[in-house]
Formats: sequence, structure tokens, C-alpha cells
Amino acid sequence: MAELNGVAGTPRRKKGEDGMEDLEAVNLAADWADISLGLRKDLGHQLHSQWIKPIQVGGFEEDTGTLNLYLPTEFSANWVNDRFHDRLSLAWKIARSEVRHVKIAVHPGRRKLPELSFGEGHRAANDGGDPNMIAVAAGTIGDRGFTSSVGLDPSLTFAAFVTGEANVLACNAAQRMAAIEQPQFSPLYLKAATGQGKTHLLHAIGHAYLAAHPRARIFYCSAERFMVEFVQALKSNQTIEFKARLRSFDLLLVDDIQFIIGKASAQEELLYTIDALLAEGKRLVFAADRAPQALDGVEPRLLSRLSMGLVADIQPADMELRRKILESKLTKFAPLDVPADVIDFLARTVTRNVRELVGGLNKLIAYAQLTGQEVSLQLAEEQLTDILSANRRRITIDEIQRTVCQFYRIDRAEMASKRRARAVVRPRQVAMYLSKVLTPRSYPEIGRKFGGRDHSTVIHAVRLIEDLRQRDADMDGDVRSLLRQLES
Repeated sequence: MAELNGVAGTPRRKKGEDGMEDLEAVNLAADWADISLGLRKDLGHQLHSQWIKPIQVGGFEEDTGTLNLYLPTEFSANWVNDRFHDRLSLAWKIARSEVRHVKIAVHPGRRKLPELSFGEGHRAANDGGDPNMIAVAAGTIGDRGFTSSVGLDPSLTFAAFVTGEANVLACNAAQRMAAIEQPQFSPLYLKAATGQGKTHLLHAIGHAYLAAHPRARIFYCSAERFMVEFVQALKSNQTIEFKARLRSFDLLLVDDIQFIIGKASAQEELLYTIDALLAEGKRLVFAADRAPQALDGVEPRLLSRLSMGLVADIQPADMELRRKILESKLTKFAPLDVPADVIDFLARTVTRNVRELVGGLNKLIAYAQLTGQEVSLQLAEEQLTDILSANRRRITIDEIQRTVCQFYRIDRAEMASKRRARAVVRPRQVAMYLSKVLTPRSYPEIGRKFGGRDHSTVIHAVRLIEDLRQRDADMDGDVRSLLRQLES
């Protein structure tokens, strides 16, 4: 039986079909990776690791449109089938239109493992213990009803959240929301683009709130999950239980609220839930990639509730914050040496979001450790080409020359002149250096933009400025300031 990245293949039929079968396995693996990632965000780290991660994708039966999913034990297969079958089925139908049925069973080729069971002595996670390592559990309604057990990622705490000018307001507001004393505002609405830290803050609020209120009842979910659970409650005639359970929480954390757009019934239920929780002094936190007023398809009453507390905006991380984040991540890799110029290069180049920034660092360090190479600027440029190309803003040499001339207060014509006065030569060399760092242009191309100079002149300028940055703090400060201006 062939396996590839968690995909358990069906027995091979004919030699000529090997390529097609392998391709199908790869495609199934890719689809499952996307679905599993979405479920991890939706369900939380603990539930995903315990029940979703062990799933292996089996063969797809074209004649019946059935996709087989396998788990190692009868208990786990029954548990996942009872609680996640509808969700898995929906996710696969969205990913592959030809999937009509999803079958969850014990892996036919595996030895059955001892069954797991939880007796009365199994303590709910939020009844005590280390609040930074627990799952927030509040039980379930019925066998297939609203599931309110959700995991908080133990790594996403306030202690691990690096603050800067771009996110300090949101972080302070989040800490206030989790404190023992009642906050002056509720709900808190965190607005940030993808990968800037809003989900991190949601998890951090949950951990800190449990530390201050050990027996609190918390529900963390995405707006998409909220809608799925609501629809399931409608189908199973458990809407009363759904509402009662939802309104029994002390803290409600809802991520990606923009995905509730256009769902009238779910919007109405969320509106009533917000009113009920606020009336009882409960705490609510929402996160989205846009401001409440920019949510299209949301009824005015719900928009009013979402924006009635505090809307805290997380701005894209500036270069200094990106550098601080990278330096904070390096502590877990000690004593591995990552040169300062590599950190500076990543912070300057990977600007789209923090998630990509940290992912780039992790990829670079993993490659260096697996191959036995030293982390260097050259290695970063070679191994992170995809990330770097996606993040590079199209900065032109003309833009660089204009910015440098304004910074040093010289005439733009000096960039192409033959004058060799120090007050002109040094800015020209800085502009050449920045042109090499910030653009894909070759040395000869850069030379032509500076009055037709030879490529060797550009190489000399680049090496000279690199050396001066190491020895002269003023020069390094000038270059950093220019980089911030050009990349802003």
C-alpha cells in the first residue's frame, strides 16, 4: 500500500497507471494539507493534534464519489465520525467537486491500538492546572450537537507577543480585556491584515483570562465555525441548547468575523448573543481583516454592536518591529549563530506580514541545520527566493537617486556628474549601494544610470558602503534611515 505525506493509497493496478495514481496521491495530499490547516485554525491546536492530525487520506472511489479517511483505532474513528463528519465532508466537497461522500473508518492495514477512554476522573481542562497549557472545555450538547471544546495554542501568549509602535494599542487593550478588573470597553474589535498578530492576541487573551479566572468558561472560534455549528443545531433541532450554551460563556473570542458576511440567520443569532452577554457583563473580542464599517453585507444593528466598544487597529510591522520579532525568535534556536546582517536583510525585505517573516527565518534555519551549512546572507538569498520575490516592492533607481539627493541636500544632477568632491561622491556611492540592495539590476545596468559609469565603479561603491556600515555608526544610521524611507 503506497503512502505519501499522510495519504494512504489504494493498491496499484497496472504498471501503466503508476504515474496517474501517484499524481492523484499528491493532489489528495495537497488538498488535505489545506483542509487540515483550516481545521487547525478552526478547532485549535489541542483538538486538531488529538483527532484531526492522525487522519490518513485513503483512496477515492470514482464510481461512488466516496473518499476514504482512515484513523488508527475504532474509538478515534467513531469519535471523529460523530463530531467532525459533516465538517470534513463539507470541506472536501468544497476542495473537490467530485467528492460526494466521505467515509471515516479504521485503517484496514493497521494493527488496532488499545482503545482510549475518559472516565469520570478526567478533569476538564479549565478546572485547574497550568493555564498556559490547557484546553478550554465546556462540554457538548447531544451526541452530534454544538461542540464547545476548543484548544488555545500554548505558544500564543502575551509573553511571546513582541510589541512596537504598530501594535502597542491593540496589545494593551487585549491585556486590559483579560485582566481581573472589568474592562471599560466591550466588545474589543481587533482589526489587522493577514499575519499581523490578531489571532495571536485572541489566544493570548484566552490564556491570560484563564490565569486570572481559573474556572472561567471560554469559547474561541472562527466566524465560519460559528456558522457551521449554528446550521448543525438547526438541522438537529437543538437551537435552544445552542443558544443556552453559547450564552453561558464568560469570554467569547471570534476570529475572522468578516466571513459571517451575508449569513442573515447567523448574523441575527450573533447579534442576540452579543446583547445577552453584554447585558450580563461578559467579555467579547472579535477580530477581522477590516474595520466594522467596511464589512459588506452585515446588517446595521450588528455593525453597531461590533463597533460600540473599542476598535484597535494593528498596523503592518515597521522595520524595527520586524527586527525585534526576529531577534525574539532566535532565542529558541540558541546557540545557533545567525549573523546580524541576515536579520537585517530579512527585516528589510520580508514586509508583507509577520507570519511570512517568521516562516522565512524558520525555513532558513531548518535548511542550515539539515545541510550543516552556516546561516549567511548568501544562503538566505538562495533559499528564500519565493518569499523574497513576493515581498519586494518595485523600487526604481530613479526613486533611490531622488530620495538620496533629498536626504543629503544635493542636486539630482550630481548622480550622473563627473564631480569628485566628497560631498557629492559619498551620496552617489550610497545611492549605488542602495540600487544593488533594493533592485534586481546588475552592476553594468546600475552604472549606466549613474552617468554611464563602469561596473567596477559600482562594485567598489557597494563594497565601500558595506565596509563603512560596519565601522561608522553615522553611515550605518544614514543607510538605515534611507532604507526606511524607501520601503515605507
